[in-house]
Amino acid sequence: MAARMSNPEAKPWINAIHAYTPGKAKSDDGRVLIKLSANENPLGCSEDATAALVDAKSSLARYPDPASNALREALGAHYHLESDRIVCGTGSDELLNLAAMGYAGAGDEIIYVRYGFSVYDIAARKCAATVVVAPDRDYGTDVDALLALVNERTRVVFVANPNNPTGTYCTDEDMARLHAGLPSDCVLVLDQAYGEYLEDDGPAAFNLARQHGNVLITRTFSKIYGLAAERIGWAYGQPHLIETMNRIRAPFNVTAAGQAAAIAALSDTAFVDHSRAHNREWRDWMANEIASLSNHGLKAVPSWANFLMIMFEGKVSAETVYLALMDAGYIVRWLPGQGLGNGLRITIGTEEENRGLVQALRAILETNG
Repeated sequence: MAARMSNPEAKPWINAIHAYTPGKAKSDDGRVLIKLSANENPLGCSEDATAALVDAKSSLARYPDPASNALREALGAHYHLESDRIVCGTGSDELLNLAAMGYAGAGDEIIYVRYGFSVYDIAARKCAATVVVAPDRDYGTDVDALLALVNERTRVVFVANPNNPTGTYCTDEDMARLHAGLPSDCVLVLDQAYGEYLEDDGPAAFNLARQHGNVLITRTFSKIYGLAAERIGWAYGQPHLIETMNRIRAPFNVTAAGQAAAIAALSDTAFVDHSRAHNREWRDWMANEIASLSNHGLKAVPSWANFLMIMFEGKVSAETVYLALMDAGYIVRWLPGQGLGNGLRITIGTEEENRGLVQALRAILETNG
């Protein structure tokens, strides 16, 4: 056989992927900044979860439970769900990718909403499906626009609720209407990474998944539970959906320490309640501060998550503020690659961080405005 002279080439649908870009923690010149770019819990995590994590590391030589049985039982008890309808993953990211991989391929279509989580695009392209982007409504989900794009090739619809990166929320009634308009062989994936920040914790979504065979709910321990470093996610749906995901997920995909920490985090309801209350107080405070800067063209998109998307519609651009905030010691999220070049997503931080960022923002606007 003749020698091949060229390098291996990835499949064209893989080359079309723009790799996920995480929120930065450092400035371009390497300085460590106050990180408000990744929607992490500013209060850290439960002390019980930390203790469980340390205890579990004594068994590093042993593989973890491949089915995460104890964690699934704990999740079922906490959220009043059937544990055999739960699958755990390496963050909810793995589960989003599995949903696309399990139900779509070449010739199929996957729909997500404009300004949705960037992993949806990656998940769709990884399985060679065609990406279809639905128009938004006020930076959120437009159910009618989304349903207008559904056809016989549609296999998966991704909706984040609350939405990342804009923080918008689609009502339970609209979610039910969206589902009712989908064919039964199309999987509706409701990404609820920020579900615990809702005052009622989003039970209607779980009920929708309990009642219908084409609804999958994904959640994560990375946000309100403060376990982002451990990469623990989970999904709930009817048995055939969970079976599909178990067929193709990575073996031993959640570490033993991660499983133990997650179980402990579920038990510490006081920490979660405190995190939710802190977020509500300071998200509202920051939204009011942004409203007071409307004369500079700033507007906060109403948020149900642990961040605010701030739109810059005046003289000072989002890019200018992004760079100036880095100089002032803060890193936030600028997303021109997602069509949000005129916006900054800002994680709700500690009281000190929130006050410091707003003070810096005011100074930047006064200097440049």
